[in-house]
Amino acid sequence: MKKLMAVAVVVALVFVAYLSFTTVDSKTPVAVAAGKTYSGTVYVAGMGGHFAKADVTIDPSNAAEPVKINNLDRVVIGDKDYATHDARIDVNDRNVMFWSTYVPDKNKKIHVGKTDLKTGNVIKDVALTPDPKAPAEKAPAYCASGQSKNFYMPVFMGQEGYVDVIDKKDMSLKHRVWMSDLGYAKGTYKFTHGINSPDMKSFLLVVNQAKEGKGTGDIDFVLVDMKSLEKGKLKKTAKATLKGAPDKTITFRQYFSNNGKQIYQSAGDRLWVLDAKTLALVDEKIMPEGSQIHDAQTTADDQFALLTVRTVTEGCDADGKAIMKDGKSVDITDGTFMLYDAGAKKLSEKATSACLACHKGIGLGDKNAVLCGLDTNWNK
Repeated sequence: MKKLMAVAVVVALVFVAYLSFTTVDSKTPVAVAAGKTYSGTVYVAGMGGHFAKADVTIDPSNAAEPVKINNLDRVVIGDKDYATHDARIDVNDRNVMFWSTYVPDKNKKIHVGKTDLKTGNVIKDVALTPDPKAPAEKAPAYCASGQSKNFYMPVFMGQEGYVDVIDKKDMSLKHRVWMSDLGYAKGTYKFTHGINSPDMKSFLLVVNQAKEGKGTGDIDFVLVDMKSLEKGKLKKTAKATLKGAPDKTITFRQYFSNNGKQIYQSAGDRLWVLDAKTLALVDEKIMPEGSQIHDAQTTADDQFALLTVRTVTEGCDADGKAIMKDGKSVDITDGTFMLYDAGAKKLSEKATSACLACHKGIGLGDKNAVLCGLDTNWNK
């Protein structure tokens, strides 16, 4: 009996000790408690005519490295004429990714295409002649995009802005829908981006208001009806305007949460989270000094968002040593990942390199690595 009581006391003490190490109270940082992790393959658009293909693990409890790249490869769509900002995985077939180009090629054409993610091969590449209303003599051309079941919809970022409605099967252009149809005159706005809602009933257009070529910081969010857009018409269903910092708050790509309730908007110097129905601001996070956010996509359960960020860092050689010039280290822009906790409304400022980690090994550690949009196949 005494022996049983002694064992019971020991077990009780061990259990209490266990609780003291594992229980998370209001004063305990969430980061110290082990929790759910996420993994998947992220495709990140780059200006070198390829997508970075990053197999990642997201561990929100790891404060030192919330986003870890387990393997880094690339998917090539062409040479430098195929600089791209746009990654859009097909909702019908997660092994197919649509893309569009950000700069015109040497023949002054801009491209749309689709790639087999299993093989890395380009399935279809279509060269489009820029419209006289938007000549696209130089960047920017396409940047953001959305889709419906049957159509891929790249958004022309430059002037005048428009959305192309492209048949997914043969990549033929069915309609070109202009921002001027919503009353936006050339010169009154700077960039246009957009994406579909998860139920594909709406398409969101985001427009930076501008004066004399500079962003005013006033950003328009316009929801239009998807069925009308598929037919080449813009039917506005809702509109709101958010205010940021002039010429610093510049919106780029965006995502709806998977449940369709929120919108995650990259805005240059900040991340915005909006209510998808009312377009009201839910949260705002100012980005760290020296970084600029270009896209934000939630995990499958919408608990976290993976951000693509351009981050100023030291250039380095193949051995990882800082490159010096006139006694000072040379700064470059690196393409990185950051993580946002949707529940806690907290941004982790720890950046994980998605570009420099590869570039330095091929002698490009002193060059800017410019990323933009992303899309992800999450592991179940």
